[in-house]
Amino acid sequence: MLILGLVIMLVGIAGSFLPVVPGGPFTSWFGFVAFYFIKGVPTEYVFLTVTLLIGIAVLILDYIVPALGAKKFGGSNYGAIGATVGLLAGLFFPPFGILLGPFVGAFVGEIIKNNDAKNAFKAAIGSFLGFLVSTFMKFFISFIYLGLFIWKVIRHWDVIF
Repeated sequence: MLILGLVIMLVGIAGSFLPVVPGGPFTSWFGFVAFYFIKGVPTEYVFLTVTLLIGIAVLILDYIVPALGAKKFGGSNYGAIGATVGLLAGLFFPPFGILLGPFVGAFVGEIIKNNDAKNAFKAAIGSFLGFLVSTFMKFFISFIYLGLFIWKVIRHWDVIF
């Protein structure tokens, strides 16, 4: 269960960047669940509840933040959808495709919506910034979860091994 928990934590971190991988803190949280299935490790329900609530909050914010970025800069849902499609396309052109894809996708989405390059560029910047903030937020919390996981392993080392 220890290896499974670690793998789930790493999938959560990878999924913070790659939309084709289920990831982020909500996924990483299941690594904690796997850890507490180790025989002899006492279950900490308060810890699991708090980390679950944080994971759910980040999951919800992951949908809200990019849209807020697009709206703040005058964008629409087309820009947010374009940013996601652009990210998926950008995965085929690493490493710059992952950064440029969302921006280009948001721009194309906004051009499709209102056919105004100036406003589309501005909205694409907002969508891209929202995407970056959301991605960083997921990565940061998932990385903290990994640190907590390692701390828990060290703390219960004598019971695990």
